[in-house]
Amino acid sequence: MRHHRHQKSYRKNFIILPIIFLCLGFFVIYLAASPILQPFSDVASLVFLDQRKPDSEQFDSIFDPNTQEPSVEDAAKPNTVDASTFTFPSYGTHFGQISIDGTSIDAPLFFGDGKAQLKQGACVYNGSHIPGYGKPILISAHNNTWFHDLGSAKVGNYVTIQTNYGTYIYEITGTKISPDGSDYDLSGDEETLTLYTCYPFDTLGLTSQRFFVYATYVSGPRINIYE
Repeated sequence: MRHHRHQKSYRKNFIILPIIFLCLGFFVIYLAASPILQPFSDVASLVFLDQRKPDSEQFDSIFDPNTQEPSVEDAAKPNTVDASTFTFPSYGTHFGQISIDGTSIDAPLFFGDGKAQLKQGACVYNGSHIPGYGKPILISAHNNTWFHDLGSAKVGNYVTIQTNYGTYIYEITGTKISPDGSDYDLSGDEETLTLYTCYPFDTLGLTSQRFFVYATYVSGPRINIYE
């Protein structure tokens, strides 16, 4: 009788213990490989991302896509908008649309450049400024999706940014490949626009290089912060 009980216990351990060790092995391998596989997982999700316009049910949006887009000739018509008359975008909010002449770029514009926002469109770094404040603007997007065609931007082309409080036009003055991604300045007192993305454009995985596009203000309402 004791012999049978011992035999049953041995069989049970023979089945259960390898399963436990197998599960522990997979768990250890996952922990060790996760930091290596995560970048490739992120890239894969971006490559197969459907570039649709944002769904307002998925995040906050204060942008009206029916805003009339002025021509470059309207640059001679200076105007202002009071800050108290429109809703300032909070972090993660969709507040505009950005397009670039001579490229296929036409992307939703978000305030804040977190991981979730970068999957949805182009993003204004919240350490810079929004259009109209007369200060530097820094916008980024992924090279595999929204800014994949940024390399087609040429000097003299126009960048158009539509927002919930007006439309802005900037003229491209230069482009640059940066080895470390630090070629921008947010300390100036003029409204400049800097766009950037990872480089090379078809790179899968991490890269330290960045492709920059620089542009200067042409037209759009200046924001008056005083009532």
